[in-house]
Amino acid sequence: MELGRSGQKLRTFNALVEAARGMVADGKTPTVDDAALAAGVARSTAYRYFPGQRELLAAAHPETGLTSMLPENPGDNPAQRLDAVVVKFIGMIMETEVQQRTMLKLSLDPELPGNDLPLRQGRAIPWITEALEPLAGKLGDAEIRRLVLAIRSAIGIESLVWLTDIGALSRDEAFASMRWSAQALLRHALEAGPPAY
Repeated sequence: MELGRSGQKLRTFNALVEAARGMVADGKTPTVDDAALAAGVARSTAYRYFPGQRELLAAAHPETGLTSMLPENPGDNPAQRLDAVVVKFIGMIMETEVQQRTMLKLSLDPELPGNDLPLRQGRAIPWITEALEPLAGKLGDAEIRRLVLAIRSAIGIESLVWLTDIGALSRDEAFASMRWSAQALLRHALEAGPPAY
C-alpha cells in the first residue's frame, strides 16, 4: 500500500515539474497554480509539493539533480577533465536555451528575492571544482576557488547570451569561444597563478 502511495506522490511531483518545465520552455514564469492546472493536479495538492513559485522554478530547472558532469574514468589531466565538463555543460545550456534564458531573466528579477533560483545557487561551481581536483597539489583551495569562479564567468547562459546576442556569433562559434576561454584561464592559472583578489 505504501509503495503505491509513494509511486503516486512521485508521479504527481513529476507531473508538476514537467508542466512547469513546459511553461518555462515557452518563455513563461509559471506559478504553482499554473503548474497545477496544466498537470491536472488539485491546487491544494500542488502546494504540498511546492509551497511557492521559487521552489517550483528551482525544481523545474533543467540541471536540477545532476551531481557530476565528468565522464566515467575521466583520468587525471585537469585540462581534459575541464574540457569534458565544459563541453557537457555548454551542450546542456544550448539544448535547454529557452528555459535557461527564462531562468536568467528570473534571476535578475528583484521581485523574486533570495537564493532559491538555480542561477543564484552556483550549481556549476561543484562540477568545475571536481574537474580541477588534480590541481590540489599545485594550487591551494582558495586559488582553485578563484580559478573556478573565473571559468564559470566565461561559460554558461550569461556568456551564451552575450556572445550570440551582442557579439553576433553563431551558436557553434559561441560554443568554441567558451571552450577556448575555459582552457585559456586554466593555462594562465598554471603559468601565472589564478586571479588575485
